[in-house]
Amino acid sequence: MRYSDDLIEEVRSRNDIVDIIGENVRLTRAGNSYKGLCPFHNERTPSFHVDRSKQMYYCFGCHAGGNIFTFLREYNNMSFTEAMQYLADRAGVTLPKEEYTAKDKENADRRSRLMEVNKRAAGYFHYLLRTEEGKNGLAYLKKRELSDETIKKFGLGFSGRSGNGLYRYLKSKGYDDELLLASGLFKFDEKRGAYDLFFNRVMFPIPDSRGRVIAFGGRVMGDGQPKYLNSPETFIFNKRRNLFGLNLARASRRNYLILCEGYMDVISLHAAGFDCAVASLGTALTEQQASLMRRFKENVLLIYDSDNAGVNAALRAIPILSAAGISSRVVNLSPCKDPDEFIKARGAEEMEERLKNSRDSFLFVIDQAEKDYDKGDPKERTRFQHFAAERLATIADDLERNNYLETVAREKYIPLEALRRLVNSKLAVGTPAETYEPPKAGGKKARKEDTGIRASEKLMLSYLAAYPEAYGQTKGFISPKDFTDPLMRQVAEGLYPQLERGSPNEAALVDLTEDTELQSEIAGIFHAKIPVDNAAELDRAFTDTVMKILDGSIGSMDLTDQASIQAMVKKKQLLDKFRSGGTTLHLIWKGEQDG
Repeated sequence: MRYSDDLIEEVRSRNDIVDIIGENVRLTRAGNSYKGLCPFHNERTPSFHVDRSKQMYYCFGCHAGGNIFTFLREYNNMSFTEAMQYLADRAGVTLPKEEYTAKDKENADRRSRLMEVNKRAAGYFHYLLRTEEGKNGLAYLKKRELSDETIKKFGLGFSGRSGNGLYRYLKSKGYDDELLLASGLFKFDEKRGAYDLFFNRVMFPIPDSRGRVIAFGGRVMGDGQPKYLNSPETFIFNKRRNLFGLNLARASRRNYLILCEGYMDVISLHAAGFDCAVASLGTALTEQQASLMRRFKENVLLIYDSDNAGVNAALRAIPILSAAGISSRVVNLSPCKDPDEFIKARGAEEMEERLKNSRDSFLFVIDQAEKDYDKGDPKERTRFQHFAAERLATIADDLERNNYLETVAREKYIPLEALRRLVNSKLAVGTPAETYEPPKAGGKKARKEDTGIRASEKLMLSYLAAYPEAYGQTKGFISPKDFTDPLMRQVAEGLYPQLERGSPNEAALVDLTEDTELQSEIAGIFHAKIPVDNAAELDRAFTDTVMKILDGSIGSMDLTDQASIQAMVKKKQLLDKFRSGGTTLHLIWKGEQDG
């Protein structure tokens, strides 16, 4: 749906970005803006800023940024239309129903049809489980001690052995090959034609948080490979943004979620009465999954397999959960391997006890690190104590740090005052700086490096938005057509009319594109920190930027007629004045910028 710019602006202006983001991220006031831990990457030192006056956010660590719509799209996985509807409802604004564009309608229809295909496929698999063809699958589930009630609750099924049974069934319902291919449930090749992706497998429907089937997982019967197979990512399924079992766990009365590894772990926990269990989908926990959990609960208990792989998975998950604002603890299942095995061997009551006695995640990290040191060797013991002190020094809150310090000293037999002095020495010199590593494939795209004229054009836009007098001093000889980079020109074309009317509206400029990567880049323009220390440096930096814009504009001019040649001559004359020192521009110094 495409709404008018006026309506978008009305909805945006009636919602405060600080309030919206503050519902999901813990923010504290910092000068003229608000600061918090970025919800889009793992960090311990806040680099995420929310500016109420600009109605924008920006992270100086991972460079995620945008306006209130961008945040809801990225954090809550909403479409623009869904974000618009949510904010309109929140502000009491009635949206028109008839403004769907052809593209919006096409996408909505496609989403609906794919949901319908998955729903029919889930019904087919569930039906097949109770037939002669599915008897091996049903026997497997019964061997795992799953009741009929649990099988029905999770919609478990069987994929069949014919190789194209699901395809023939859905074709009989009138679905075309293009849609079936897009569902991810089938493969096509010239020799075999169309055939089912899932073959001879117990099927686990994967619902979204609202209970709509968006994908499937299948466990092979026998010795086939891979043992577990998931649907590929599709128009409606992104494994990094979904969690198995969340549609049920979100309604749990428990004040925490249990995060485990696999489908059967979740199902066994739910069957035993632990209705708050969820699992990631064949991947290590992602930042998006942690953010999704934070929407429903602030506490998570980690129950990964008790082997080395499970311990390492827990160690990777802990900082991701912390960055999302989630308090985590780790459950010890030893001597059992996983939740399913534990419940069968020890029962639900013992599981409840293990949950109650779960280990604080900070102390769990210290415990695991301790195993890497030979405590009988004085040098090794000292190295471990320094490691513990460095970890303690990362805790920002003084009272919380002191509480952990006392616990670590007591449990690890370290003299309290000696450990305190060591921690204070770490704080005095600063703990090692955190570095942000861009996500691998499937995450955000690598940022385009700003060099040469592009960097100058970006900086010029920053000046124009931050200093009203910048526009007045340059509007006679710099216009949007002097910006050579496509994105910078697009932003300039939106910014200049705003400046002519009297003031910039940076949040509206973010909506010039629907690409969230480009929206982050636009947000970065208006959060640029101009590296100057006084008024004289500011004037020189601004004048230098203007000269570079003029120089770049001259070099890109198309001199095909007399008018363009005359314009080029005037620009060269003005540039020569700047270079000779005959012209200097002045901006009003505002003092140091907020960081």
